Amino acid sequence: MNNSRSTLIMAEVAMMAALAVILDLLTFLRFWPQGGSVSLAMLPILVMAFRRGVRPGVATGLIFGIINMIYNPFIVHWLQALLDYPVAFAVIGLAGLFTIKGKASGPQVVISLILGVTAGVAMRFLAHFTAGVVWFGEFAPEGTPVAVYAFTYNISYLLPSMIVCLIVLILLNTGSRRILQPA
Repeated sequence: MNNSRSTLIMAEVAMMAALAVILDLLTFLRFWPQGGSVSLAMLPILVMAFRRGVRPGVATGLIFGIINMIYNPFIVHWLQALLDYPVAFAVIGLAGLFTIKGKASGPQVVISLILGVTAGVAMRFLAHFTAGVVWFGEFAPEGTPVAVYAFTYNISYLLPSMIVCLIVLILLNTGSRRILQPA
């Protein structure tokens, strides 16, 4: 990879991480007591993963996760902090594993987006779910198994966020200018 291309990708990673911070501040719903909201914060991470690949996608998520941990923390243990912030957002970048290189038709791109977004969000879910089961079981209503509580809590905001991000990604990749194609 040449020097100017590396610089361009690093600049895109930084800008997309900053955009994720801004989009996280503009949430649709934020009423969960221990964190979690429906927003477009994952969108820039997913764009980088599809546009530039796994490494830039993971880097964007990692940077956003660290920044999010600084300005919006809900921390009860250092390992929970790592799982809920840097790890949870970095793994979204794994959506880039489903990128189609070269020319692709509409249905192929939509399938790639669905698979990639689902995989990235599923990995984020696993990070939050693990932290929820281990550290947030005390918040489960009496008689509710901790795993059921952690599953329900996390899916309640991740599923709507995933659907909204997927719709926006599909819309951004239609027409003559496809944002997910590298410049």
